[in-house]
Amino acid sequence: MSRIQAPAAVETHSIPPFFGSDSQILILGSFPSVKSRESGFYYGHPQNRFWRVLSSVFNAPLPQTIEQKQEFLRTHYIALWDVAAECSIRGSADSSISAVTTNDIAPLLRSTQTKAVFLNGQTAQKLFRKYLSEETAKFGCTVTTLPSTSPANASYSLEKLAAEWGRAIRAVLVI
Repeated sequence: MSRIQAPAAVETHSIPPFFGSDSQILILGSFPSVKSRESGFYYGHPQNRFWRVLSSVFNAPLPQTIEQKQEFLRTHYIALWDVAAECSIRGSADSSISAVTTNDIAPLLRSTQTKAVFLNGQTAQKLFRKYLSEETAKFGCTVTTLPSTSPANASYSLEKLAAEWGRAIRAVLVI
């Protein structure tokens, strides 16, 4: 008996970008997970290690609420968004992303002090390079691909993720 996979659904990004005029790092994911879309903020799935990685890097308490997460980002000059504004996707599987319409990140870059763009994982990198790298180059930001904080990236321990993300962040911010 063969399993029939449900077709990918067209989803629209429902979470606005988070940034302050003093943001110095823009972290771009691919597209929010189902849990993130349900919670209304980035990296809302409890198994995603994003918040634990940043807490470790900054030696700070783990933010729990959306308000605490936003304050954490403001305090550390970090902006968050995703490459895709709309795409076809099955559940939360990055590997199923297709038919992408991208977010226009130029206005965000113009209205912040962004020095570096960090791409959270290979799918974010692939989409960024295909659709946004030329536009971003005009702003003189460095672009770094970091290992995904997704639980699907099981080859990276929390400690290894924190070490790699920490090196990249320390190259931009004094922490």
